[in-house]
Amino acid sequence: MIVTEYAKKILEIVTGSHSHMTAEQIFEALRRTNPKVVRATVYNNLNRLWAEGRVRKVSVEGMPDRYDRAERHDHLVCRGCGRLLDVDLGDLTEQLEQRVGRSILSYDLKLLYLCETCRERSRQEEA
Repeated sequence: MIVTEYAKKILEIVTGSHSHMTAEQIFEALRRTNPKVVRATVYNNLNRLWAEGRVRKVSVEGMPDRYDRAERHDHLVCRGCGRLLDVDLGDLTEQLEQRVGRSILSYDLKLLYLCETCRERSRQEEA
């Protein structure tokens, strides 16, 4: 595992943020302190960090991938605007393995809901 200086900084940005940043947002944050960085460097390092299990990639249909710290947790995803919120439901690995009858390596639980803003917008559209 080769850890570049950029990879360290990208990891710091991702783990220091709880806003589920896109690669583009991470690029902009890194560029503030490293103006010569290029997008390909950010994308390549994010892919490497994800492959090594050091960051999580959170995919939501119709939206760019977002990156998150690697600690075990789940997400609430607003079906209207795509807003992500962390939720801790505990580790369900053992229960899921019993249910499916197989060992699982990991799981990614996303609970869909409508945030208050989208719920209000929906009410106004119906009126």
